[in-house]
Amino acid sequence: MTNRLANAQRRGLLRVAGALGATALAFPALGQAAKWPAKPIRIVVAFPPGGLTDAYARHYAEFLGGRLGQQVVVENKPGAGAIIGIDLVAKSPPDGTTLLMTTSGTVWQNRVLYSKLPYNLDKDLMPVAFFPSGPLVVGVPEKLGVANFKEFIAYAKKNPTSMGTYAPGSYPHMMADQANKAEGTKIQSVHYRGEAPMWVDVAGGQLQVAVGSYQAFNTVSTRGVRPIGVTGIYRSPKLPDVPTLVEQGIDWRLVALEGGLPLMAPTGTPEPVLQTLSRAAVDWSNTPSAAKLRETFAIPNKPKNLAETRKDWERDVPVWIKLAVDLGIKLD
Repeated sequence: MTNRLANAQRRGLLRVAGALGATALAFPALGQAAKWPAKPIRIVVAFPPGGLTDAYARHYAEFLGGRLGQQVVVENKPGAGAIIGIDLVAKSPPDGTTLLMTTSGTVWQNRVLYSKLPYNLDKDLMPVAFFPSGPLVVGVPEKLGVANFKEFIAYAKKNPTSMGTYAPGSYPHMMADQANKAEGTKIQSVHYRGEAPMWVDVAGGQLQVAVGSYQAFNTVSTRGVRPIGVTGIYRSPKLPDVPTLVEQGIDWRLVALEGGLPLMAPTGTPEPVLQTLSRAAVDWSNTPSAAKLRETFAIPNKPKNLAETRKDWERDVPVWIKLAVDLGIKLD
């Protein structure tokens, strides 16, 4: 297990550098990328419409299309824990016209959660931009009678408990396994294809807890669903009275971390194209449209430029890989 983790971490750290070298060799002249894009661009979203991943993709696509004077379309390809959508992009030509928008877990942890994937997450894809998700909300049915996360854990130790997740290997899936390992609970993860149906089942009492974006939680906040905490190290701007799990004394490394929604391209995509796509993400983040989206989803942070994105990627990927390995989650 130790060797496997070390190898996964080394691969994660070296992948970006190796991909850049391959790009330089494949595209030695900037003029080769000057004609881009010669055809419409598509952004493949590995989740259904309606969630934060889809919202980011559609707003960014509209801005990018206007900037480039080219059509940019969003295609939702959910299924198999995002594998279907990721596979489509990983095997697309590296010409900058097929991009991926997904959750960080599906391209970080999945390299160790699955024994076999139809693509190589260390070699086939590279980051373009990283859209923050902000604090995620932990919500329970009000009739459960718990007011904070420690009370929820006490409940879960005595009662059958199911946690909704928006994908196998996602943040809530890892949280459920972390609770079981640290607290001795037996929380069952129930995987959904996106957030919307997950929160509906919390409101209906079929689930005892779920973790997800503020906007998706808010669709059921008036239907008997109570927030008992948020993830990360700062409170949600929309729920200032709800303490973080860290503030509540939960010392798991996982609950202090913030994931997000990476925009990715096939490895070998020309560097000038990657720079253009990244600048568009940063510039869009300063528009009224982006400000409204962040306000709706209670996200205070903005995406960074390409160099900073790569630096954060090298720092964060090994941390998430180690967490997944330590929890011992396997999805196949």
